[in-house]
Amino acid sequence: MPTTAVTARSATGIGRTENSDGAQGSQPARRARRRRLAAVWTARIGFAVVVIGGWQLLTAERVIDPFFYGQPSGIWKRTVDLFAHGTEFGSFWIDIETTLKEAVFGFGLGAVAGIILGIALGQSRFLADVLGPYIKVVNAIPRIVLGSIFIVAFGVGVTPKVLLSAVLVFFVVFFNAFQGVREVDRNILANVRVLGASPLQVVRHVTVPSALTWIIASLHTAFGFAIVGALVGEVLGAQHGVGLVIKTAQGNLDPNGVFAGMLVISVITLGAEYLITLLERRVLSWRPPAPSEVTSI
Repeated sequence: MPTTAVTARSATGIGRTENSDGAQGSQPARRARRRRLAAVWTARIGFAVVVIGGWQLLTAERVIDPFFYGQPSGIWKRTVDLFAHGTEFGSFWIDIETTLKEAVFGFGLGAVAGIILGIALGQSRFLADVLGPYIKVVNAIPRIVLGSIFIVAFGVGVTPKVLLSAVLVFFVVFFNAFQGVREVDRNILANVRVLGASPLQVVRHVTVPSALTWIIASLHTAFGFAIVGALVGEVLGAQHGVGLVIKTAQGNLDPNGVFAGMLVISVITLGAEYLITLLERRVLSWRPPAPSEVTSI
């Protein structure tokens, strides 16, 4: 009994020592992460100050002609004016809402179609051989031509912009989903089939989780393409939208108006990127972090 008690106390003491060391070891790691985060944000802000400040200084000194390249202070004033007084087509908020709606609907439609078709063709070599050439042909068509066809067929409403955004998103997501399915470990697939899993169970529990990393990674790029599709469609023909505002500013030789539209689009895209990152962390929470992600911000 005494020996057992001593052993238990010793084990308890060792556990406490290890926990104490772990806690002490984690504090320097947290401090190092905070220092790195502070350094990263300082460098980011410094870079922005240098670029924007240099732009403002060079245009103020007429080294760069503000008539062609705009001026940061003028861009800010033009942005405030757009929100305060709108455009000749109406409220600027309506333009933002229109572009965002077109991009979100196109993103959803293109992503769903790309995921489904990518997984289907990745699973079936026969389907891939049959449909592969047609997909490559459609992918080779310039998007500006597709935008013109959609506008001729559906008018200048929301539909052609949604379709053009969906086409741009589709190919980005499709090729990643297709490749992600092809990269699934064949030994795992064979073992699951030997254990009696049905084709649907194989797709649900093995293929899709394995390809999720590829699919989610493609979504980061895909939303930017959705915005591009909406803007291109609006430039070709629209009644509302940020693309129409940019096109009008271009026609009026107003670079500050062009950059103001670009600024708004950049903020929207960064917000979407943040939401997609949250989705990625939620959906892929089961996955152990990659070495590159351990030190990421």
